[in-house]
Amino acid sequence: MRPNRYGMLQSTLVAMTLLAVPAVGQAQTIVKYNAIVAKPGPAATFTGRVTVRRLTSATPPGQAGTALVTFAPGARSNWHTHPAGQTLHVMRGCGWTQEWGGPVALICRGDTVYVEPGVRHWHGSTTTTGMSHLAISETLDGKNVNWLEPVTDTQFKGPRR
Repeated sequence: MRPNRYGMLQSTLVAMTLLAVPAVGQAQTIVKYNAIVAKPGPAATFTGRVTVRRLTSATPPGQAGTALVTFAPGARSNWHTHPAGQTLHVMRGCGWTQEWGGPVALICRGDTVYVEPGVRHWHGSTTTTGMSHLAISETLDGKNVNWLEPVTDTQFKGPRR
């Protein structure tokens, strides 16, 4: 069974019937916040306590998937790239992001980060402040991310911009 644009299998959608409310004319679907389960960020791609609430998946003809990602203090993603780029919009708190070879940059609520295709980078909270961001990732040839190695503690606490 193939997931729909919200990353859910059809059986999940049937169970959510009372939480998803069709709008007038049935051309829109409203999915209630509690209908999408936040899952722990996999230890293979994140360090520390991270939750990922996958909001949408790329569904043709569209190519964008979205997720609300929440990082506890000290948590971060591994180094990674996106074949078609990524946009991050910080919803709560402050965090850090770094492009390979550059300084660590502070990002806070309301800030938006545009990551060009193929740029090696990471993002996460600070050592003392949690952060949530909306991640919008485009898909190219069925792939939206290439995960790499973990960010070391030295890199995480590295030089600041």
